[in-house]
Amino acid sequence: MLLPAEIESKKLIPALRAILAKKLSQEHKIREDEISKMLGVTQAAVSNYIRGTRADPQLIQKLLSEEQVAKMINEISDGLSSAMAYTPSSLSKFISLCNYIKSSLLICDIHHNLESDIDEKICKECENMLLKGPGSVY
Repeated sequence: MLLPAEIESKKLIPALRAILAKKLSQEHKIREDEISKMLGVTQAAVSNYIRGTRADPQLIQKLLSEEQVAKMINEISDGLSSAMAYTPSSLSKFISLCNYIKSSLLICDIHHNLESDIDEKICKECENMLLKGPGSVY
């Protein structure tokens, strides 16, 4: 059974980086080496993100189809392109985006695509924890 943090690190964050890499390259005309510094990954990873050979394309489409997620991604992209660096503001926005994806239970869709046989009791308990938010006591 995967924990929400594992899903976030293995699937969600790479998909978000892929979206950002593509936006920064295509919409803001930023070079791959500069994007790699902004996103904290190698230039090769950025190249793969842009070509679509790294990160789950279906997840990327799902994320972009969610209006609030797309809006938050655009804000992060615009901030990165204007500062040309990862700033405390962009970090805060990225964390807020991940938290939104968890609290809106979009992360559950990702999880069900990875593990279709999740015990319903475990699923409900995890959902309850995600809805309580960070810092909740169990």
